[in-house]
Amino acid sequence: MEKFNETIKKEDKNLLNNLSFNKNKVPLIRESTRILRPMEYKLIYNSIPRKDYKTLLNALLLTGMRYIELQRFQSNPEWFDGDFIHLPVEAQRKVTKVRKKRKDGKERASRRHKARVVILNSLGKNVISYFIDINTPLPGYQSWKDDLRRWAKNAGLDPQKINVKTTRKTWCSWLLATYGTNRLTEITLSMGHDSITSIKHYLSVGFTDDDKSQIKEYTEGWIKKEE
Repeated sequence: MEKFNETIKKEDKNLLNNLSFNKNKVPLIRESTRILRPMEYKLIYNSIPRKDYKTLLNALLLTGMRYIELQRFQSNPEWFDGDFIHLPVEAQRKVTKVRKKRKDGKERASRRHKARVVILNSLGKNVISYFIDINTPLPGYQSWKDDLRRWAKNAGLDPQKINVKTTRKTWCSWLLATYGTNRLTEITLSMGHDSITSIKHYLSVGFTDDDKSQIKEYTEGWIKKEE
């Protein structure tokens, strides 16, 4: 956890200097959800008054999990084996019923979502271990959305389009910015998307070279790069 705090605090002295710069940047929006640049994430993080809520934000970002999934994982910490989070079918956001015909001609329902493994780097493992230890319950969905927007506003950012999905879409975009198309399969499976096609539109997010350099502070070691 200390390493994560060092990463966050690394540029604290420059936050005020960069505030107007960030405010003037064009917001990154995908599917009506704001995707954060690393400096924007740090600004929001530093505006959170409670240390345990900072941990909740970190956990949502570094796992890329859906809000309901992290809530269910919090009730089942044994899903974390020290390296990965193993999400069973019942942890999924929702179960979609797909009608299939049986051999006798009758229809039967099958589940679309499957169990999956959430990949973590060393930073993510440290945060999840701390997340389990503090055991602060995640607020309700609407409450967390309101919190995020209040923290963003307090940090001097436009809160519009910042919502509960922001951390998930931000993490997906950061992974793609770091690993590109070479790791599309791993990213798709870890995020729990239905297909590679469903995340390809995150490849065109307009991160600057400076953004990408800062993104690597968070994504480093998520998966070994191909030589």
